Amino acid sequence: MSIYKLTTLISGITCFVTFSQDIQNDSVFQQQEIENVVITGQFEPQSIKKSVHNVRVISKADIQNLGAVNLGDVLNQYVNITVSPSSNSGRSTVSMFGLDASYFKILVDNVPLVNEGGLGNNTDLSQINLNDIEQIEIIEGSMGVTHGANAVSGLLNIITKKSANKKWEISATLQEETIGEEFELFDQGRHIQALKVGHNLNKNWYVSVGGNRNDFRGFMGNLNGKDYTLNDGSRGYRWLPREQNQANALLNYRSGDFRMFYKFEFLDEQINFYENRVNSGYSSSLGSYRYGNDERYFTNRIYNHLNGVGKIFSKVNFNVSLSYQTQKREMETFRYNITHDQETNNTRSKDQAMDVLYSTGTFTNFFEHDIVDLQLGYEVVSNKGFSIVDEEGNNTKEVSERINNYDFFAVSEIKLNNRLSLRPGARYSIQSMFDNQYAYSLGGRHLYDNGFESRASIGQSYRTPEFAELFSKLIFDGHYFVGNENLTPEKSTTLELSGKKNTFFESGARLLNNLIVSHNIVDDRITSALVGWEGATPKYEFINISKYKSFNISNTNQYSFNNWNFNLGLSFTWISQLIDTQEIATDDRYLFNFNLNTGASYTVPEWNTTFSAYYKHTGKSQQWMVGSSEYVISDIESYGWLDVSIRKSFWGNKLEATIGARNLLDVVDINQTRMNEGAGHAVDSSIMLGYGRSYFIKLTYNLNF
Repeated sequence: MSIYKLTTLISGITCFVTFSQDIQNDSVFQQQEIENVVITGQFEPQSIKKSVHNVRVISKADIQNLGAVNLGDVLNQYVNITVSPSSNSGRSTVSMFGLDASYFKILVDNVPLVNEGGLGNNTDLSQINLNDIEQIEIIEGSMGVTHGANAVSGLLNIITKKSANKKWEISATLQEETIGEEFELFDQGRHIQALKVGHNLNKNWYVSVGGNRNDFRGFMGNLNGKDYTLNDGSRGYRWLPREQNQANALLNYRSGDFRMFYKFEFLDEQINFYENRVNSGYSSSLGSYRYGNDERYFTNRIYNHLNGVGKIFSKVNFNVSLSYQTQKREMETFRYNITHDQETNNTRSKDQAMDVLYSTGTFTNFFEHDIVDLQLGYEVVSNKGFSIVDEEGNNTKEVSERINNYDFFAVSEIKLNNRLSLRPGARYSIQSMFDNQYAYSLGGRHLYDNGFESRASIGQSYRTPEFAELFSKLIFDGHYFVGNENLTPEKSTTLELSGKKNTFFESGARLLNNLIVSHNIVDDRITSALVGWEGATPKYEFINISKYKSFNISNTNQYSFNNWNFNLGLSFTWISQLIDTQEIATDDRYLFNFNLNTGASYTVPEWNTTFSAYYKHTGKSQQWMVGSSEYVISDIESYGWLDVSIRKSFWGNKLEATIGARNLLDVVDINQTRMNEGAGHAVDSSIMLGYGRSYFIKLTYNLNF
């Protein structure tokens, strides 16, 4: 039996069992159901059941069971989400429904997170610290009304910790991890240290400070590291070494209905690149020596966030945030003398940067009755981007531009009765560089007596061009890739229907099923396309030429009984992308993608121990690629990813130990159909996804008093 038939059969059986099972009466159902409280996209914090949106919650316990180092480790195990790592840059980004990270927005406490290329999008998951996270909330589908540009396929909101139950809470963490089979205490593997101190100054004031160091020593694989001296092309690393240092501080105040916090974060990252080639040199002082032309990349991020929540005019609720963020990347080139362990010719320059001044605010509770509520909001964004671009003749040019937008939105929640709610909304965005944009949405939720919930929504959103799409230039022998300052924002439409069934059995077991069907359309999609030839060199430019459509069916199932928890998720996606450059074109056929994820955990209370296992299967996928004279379909083979862990607490939860293994199926490279040589370059026949089977141990000491 094929895996597609098997998973379809499993999904059908679980749905049939759920919908045919007698449940207890509604009053008992209400008493037994314990819902997560969610914040994202809500007028005020409320249970998932009351939310008009489909909200997926990843708890702090989920993160701890995974022994996750960064956000990519967490999201890699969730259906509908694909994490795309890059061994060359070290970055990991996320895609959903076949739409890349440009369409998915990442927020921290409802504020988009900056990166050197934009705000909220194309966020490097490996740069997000997990030590301070209370929970993660994910909403799939168009969120353009409440969260503005580029929230097309969905958004992720990280909710951080802002209070403590004890007067003092001190936490220290040490984690050691192999990188495949590579590990030494200082020179190989991954080495992590973290410290956080939280203190309640009094009943109103809370303060915390923390720091985290993540030293990833790289993955050599079939290469030989930086000190290799033979010129056989095997010097360097397959996965580049990187070191991250992060620091954060929080000051929180609460009195009655008023709450305020200020949060500061700093990130410093260094990535090292070592040339595969080994060169020969000579000097009168050193004699003959071997060297490599190496590079370093430095990233610095500063994050400031001031938030206030309270009431004005005695009853109107407000929630206002002001944020200043900046992230820059610098590049250093140098000659590394391998023989004598010396560096010369060091040159450091600014490569990319983004400075952002951001503010958003919402105002609710205008009416004294419970039938209709209105939320009015604003968002102000001022982005100043900087980049070094390559031009003809090996010349470079600095590009610095500021892009502003001023948005206003209104959302209403209409409770027609205790079961049926409607939520219409609209946003208008005044743009400094593009035509003014708008977004709208209409959502509805209905609750039934038997634990069944249904939701439906339709929304239109937009994606504005990124800084690189507007201003990038890469022109040298055989290569011509440029941006386009005349790009226009993309328009997208999303339709979603869902049904959820929450069943409580007399035995105490709980079964939750959720079926979601969605359809996405993106018009005027921006694509780097072949626009002509300059002699034998193909010319590529970003232009609004693509039309994108997708259909997605996803089914998630969660079962819990006593100390057992199981989950099974399935996702079927069909993607059509029509690209017509007048030089070459695709057709509009639908390409199929399939994902499956499953997990299980078992807790032994008397041992204070939890055993966990997580598996994700990513099916064979297809995508359009440029061949020598036409677009052709490239096949990417399927693969599976399995993580396991054991988490145990000692001494009244003061010491917590987690041991585990990542990527037990030992995935490193997966095959991709080799393309014909064209467009001035050849496409590799494999994609590097991981660095093999790895093992870790994590120790956390908690001192609370």
